[in-house]
Amino acid sequence: MKMIRVLLLTILILAMVICVEGQTGISSDTVVVHSGKLQLRALLWRPQGKGPFPAILFNHGRGLKPQTEGRVEGINALGRVFASHGYVFMGLFRRGEGLSADQGVFIGNLLELERAAKGDEAAKRLQLRLLESDHLTDALAGLAFLRKLSEVDRRRVAVAGHSFGGSLAMLVAERDRSVRAVANFAGAAGIWEDSGELRERLVAAVDQITAPVLFVYTENDFSSAPGKVLAAEMTRRSKVNSLKLFPPFGRTAAEGHGFVYLGIANWEQDVFSFLDKHVKR
Repeated sequence: MKMIRVLLLTILILAMVICVEGQTGISSDTVVVHSGKLQLRALLWRPQGKGPFPAILFNHGRGLKPQTEGRVEGINALGRVFASHGYVFMGLFRRGEGLSADQGVFIGNLLELERAAKGDEAAKRLQLRLLESDHLTDALAGLAFLRKLSEVDRRRVAVAGHSFGGSLAMLVAERDRSVRAVANFAGAAGIWEDSGELRERLVAAVDQITAPVLFVYTENDFSSAPGKVLAAEMTRRSKVNSLKLFPPFGRTAAEGHGFVYLGIANWEQDVFSFLDKHVKR
């Protein structure tokens, strides 16, 4: 039954994507991003018209297996929406995942091996180390690639991410202070309550981030505490931020967590109002 729901969801997203493509005439390219010796794949969407355009690097979440059903379709759906709002959009598949499944080791396999050998706490620590190292390296390589594109205004580049990728977007902005804004969709929602080290790391990142940050969560996500805590911390430090806590979406925490892909029509106005204010101008 679960597989049927996944298949139906994938078909629905793909149908939405095809509909938008037919209406706008925009399309994507698959590009190669070099991260060390790895050749990562990314989906790149461009707006119609002449650039240079503002741009978004999107960081997907951590998949449960290398080839996650619906992820390519979901990122393409996001790409079309961002391009329709005048942004170059790049969805990078990091090492071992999605279109880059043949590049490096899938993070889920590494975590399972660590969990089997040393237990749950060791696996959580490893996930944080990989967030700060290999996956941050991939994201920064994607950001550098995006800025070099002739159609991109390198002064107007923002980062976005979902779940693990939302946390990653925060670390990218911490490292690169020229990032204009951050859109964090459900970052750390699935692990916040169980990983004190990650909580401390993200609070420390907030101390260094200079870009405005938008936190997007639903009330029925696994946890909305990351957005509430980090937004409050930014406010305490007089840093520009906004927390958008949406009503419950879907019937389960998993559906609430997938709001970035499944609820585009719900968040579109708020997110682009934020990005247009801080990135386009």
